[in-house]
Order: sequence, then C-alpha cells, then structure tokens
Amino acid sequence: MERPVKRRRVSLDENDSDAASPSASENSSSAPLSPQPPQEDEDDSEKAMARPHLGTNAGSRIKSKKTSSSSATQLATPQGQDEGSNDLPLSIQSSIDPSSTRTFRDLGLSPWLTTSLNAMAIKNPTRIQSAAIPPILQGRDCIGGSRTGSGKTVAFAAPILETWSRDPRGIYAVVLNPTRELALQIYEQISAVGARQGVRCCLVTGGADQKAQALELGRRPHVVIATPGRLAEHIETSGDETMRGLRKVKFVVLDEADRLLATGKGSMLPAVSTCLDALPPSSERQTLLFTATVTPEVRALKDAPRAKGKPEVFVTEVDTDSLTLPPTLNQTYQLVNVLHKEKYLHILLLTAANVEKPTIIFCNRTSTATLLEHLLRLLNHRVTSLHSGLQHTDRTNNLARFRARAARILIATDVAARGLDIPSISLVINYDLPRNPDDYIHRVGRTARAGRRGTAISLVGQRDVELVHAIEERVGREMAEYVEEGVNVETRVLRDALGIVGEKKREAMLGIEEGRDVKGKRRRGGGMKGLAVA
Repeated sequence: MERPVKRRRVSLDENDSDAASPSASENSSSAPLSPQPPQEDEDDSEKAMARPHLGTNAGSRIKSKKTSSSSATQLATPQGQDEGSNDLPLSIQSSIDPSSTRTFRDLGLSPWLTTSLNAMAIKNPTRIQSAAIPPILQGRDCIGGSRTGSGKTVAFAAPILETWSRDPRGIYAVVLNPTRELALQIYEQISAVGARQGVRCCLVTGGADQKAQALELGRRPHVVIATPGRLAEHIETSGDETMRGLRKVKFVVLDEADRLLATGKGSMLPAVSTCLDALPPSSERQTLLFTATVTPEVRALKDAPRAKGKPEVFVTEVDTDSLTLPPTLNQTYQLVNVLHKEKYLHILLLTAANVEKPTIIFCNRTSTATLLEHLLRLLNHRVTSLHSGLQHTDRTNNLARFRARAARILIATDVAARGLDIPSISLVINYDLPRNPDDYIHRVGRTARAGRRGTAISLVGQRDVELVHAIEERVGREMAEYVEEGVNVETRVLRDALGIVGEKKREAMLGIEEGRDVKGKRRRGGGMKGLAVA
C-alpha cells in the first residue's frame, strides 16, 4: 500500500488560485522504496573482461518472497456530504457494455466530425469514447480513466471540436501534457480531426523557438497543446493580448493527469498551477482530466467542492491500467555480472526468439542510454533513442523512426514509459531496474497489449535482488528466469560477446568523449561531461 502524501489542491471548480499554494508541494515527497541499493559501477575493467567465468551464479535462482495478488485499484465511492455543503453527487460509471452498437452520430457528433473520424479509420467509438463524449457535450466536467491506446484523445477532442464548431472563436481549449512527445502526438491527432473545419492548433513545448511560439499564441489559435513548464513561461512573459485570449478558454484538459498532479521530486504542480491561474475560474470552463492510471491525487478531485448550479462531475474508469500487469505478459529476469551487462544485452537481442522483435530497452540514466545507442549501432543493431539529453527535433525524429520500424530497438529513459501510443511492442528489456515498482509496471506495460503476448526481461545483478522482491510484492506475481529453447545465454556471452563488445564499448566511449554523435560526426557541446542525467 502506498504511503499517503500531502497534495497541493488543484480544484476542478473553486478559484484555481488555491492551487498555487507552495507549501504542500515543497514539503511532500514520493513514498521511498526500501531498501535502495547503490548503483553498480558501469565501467568494465580489463581484468574483468579477461575472466573466463562471468560470476553470475547462473545455476542459482532468485528466491522470491511470497506475494499476494493485488486487485485492480477501484475508484472510491463518494464520501458522505455534510449538511449545508455545496458539493453535488458524482456519477461514477465503471464500465460500458462492450456489445453496444452506438455510433459517433448516436453520441451527438455532427456529420463533419464523424466524416473526419472515418477518414482516419476511426469508425466506431471505443468504450471510453462512448462513456465520456455525451456527458462532456452536456457541459459536465469529466474524470476519465482508460489505458493507453484506448482512444482517450478522441474522447476529449471530439466533444471539444463539436462545441467549438458551433462558435469558432479565439483560444477555445488548452490541453496540458507531461512530455513533449505526448504533446506532439495530441497536436497531430487534433489537427487531423479538425482539419476539415479549419481548426488551428498551436504546439507549445520546450526545445522549440519560444519567440515563434509567442507569435503563434498571439494569433489566438483555437486549441493550445502544451507542456506546463513552457506554457507557464509564456504566461509569465506574454503581453496582454495573449493573456486576454487565455482568459476566455472554454475547455481545460489535463492529459495523463496522474503525472501532472503528482507530488514529490520533479513535480509539475507549480507549473500546472501557474497555467490554471491564467485561465478562467473553473466555474466558467469545463475541466477534463484523462489518465491511464487513476491515482489518489486524481481520485481526490472527485470530492472537490462544486460551484452552485454547475453540472455534476462525470467520473468513469473503463479498462484502466490500474497499475497491474497484463495477463499475457511473460515476466522474466536474466542474472548478470554487472561488469558484463552490455554483453548480455547484445546476446539477448540476437537470439532466435528476439532478433526480429520490436524492442524497448529502458535505462535509468541518459548517459547510459547514450552509451548503449552508440555501442549497439557499432554492433550493427538498428537502434535509436529517446531521453531528455536529446534536442527536441532529435527526439521527434527518433520516435518517428521507431514507429516506422526504421529502427527495431528504442533505448529510452522513463520519458517514453507513459502515455505515448507505440503499438506492437513485443519485447521490453530493463537494462536498469527502476527504483520504484510502479515505474516497472509502466515500463513493461508497453508490451502485451490488447490481448497480444509480450515478454519483459530484466537484467538483474547481485545488488538488484531486493528490488526484484519489491517489484514482485507490488505486482503480485513472481518473475521467472529467462529461458529460451536451445540457448544458453552465459555460454554465448563467453563465446561470442566478450571480445567484440568490449572492443566496441571502448570505441563508443571514445566517440562520446570526442563529442561525436551516433553517426560518428562531431557535434557542438558534446562529450561525456555534457551528458545529462534523467
């Protein structure tokens, strides 16, 4: 059970200036994971590479602690209301009949919008769309939970565009997203759906020209899709014209709301509060919260006081991730000597079962991700990367390459673990185990979706065993040792990887030290010292 944390109030309906109180965020932190083993040294030594035995004790097994199955988190029922309270009851809809034959026209969308959706091969509403679109069209605030890839974007974009088309003016909606990649994904989808009606969208994220963004905001686009940090910067520096446009917004969307409202280290709450303070009070707008995982921070908002006369909040959880593992996931570990970790990774990527699989490799640091991308390219793997150490254009281009299968392998930090719709991932490898078991669930949840089978392999060193136990206790399932018929991974590492991988790693490190990119070209400001930490 997670330890409760203090939360800054982000109200759906009261004056949003309350959300700007600094004390709660500054004095709260995420529940620590105990124990927290130190990070292993990543560097090889010549002595270690010459050692014929890898020291993994491969014949042994991780003795897992007994675990108990954890049921999916359910949305709590509303608490009793005090006499005289202005709170209104909540409508909580936990499921929609999957056999429903409702169409988008049945949900209340205009012909132009259904035609646009059909042109994008979106012909029938998903469960979250069937649940959320009608109440949003009725003017109600909405908290919607549904797993990634279930159609949450259309669930909020379609009713926004429907109501906008009746009165197309000014900045009509602001959509906040936790990452640049997710913001770009939403921007592209809303632009495509609204193209027939001439909807103008503006993308406001870090890594792009701020002056150009300010000019575009000044032209009052219909929908602003932004990350909180960059939009907050514009709010603090923009002129009256832009601020007047923002104060007339009719819809505010918090996409991946659990991340936007999370407390602790790296919290986005201060920036989110700055954004909300610049928008109309919640009594004069509709507020839509969508997430794949309904956390306590999101769930608490269902009990926020309501403005008199405003429709009740509609709350729905339809096939949420609920921080549980897909039943079709094969959850495994591979014992490794940390000094030879890259060699195990190289061999695992080349086995008959894995050599063709679209794969995401997760690391805890951008420096590790950078080194692995250089190394795996030198070993002739089709690889790209996604992490905070990359320029915005590089992140966008790399993600496009992976989606187009120009690269089979994506090396990522946790920036890629949430929200992004990257279909058909067959294999997830945890090169580094995350320190938080919930992050593990988000990582491995990139595969085994929509009933398809998928595999997760975690590389486990001597000091990672307690982390494995913590993860197993959290998910209620034990990891099995990785087994592939006819393959002895340690034997292949000894036979095929010791020399070549060690040589290519030294070459990769030299290239990074000299400031070269993954293609071997020199870049400005490069070098190992310039590598960021995610």
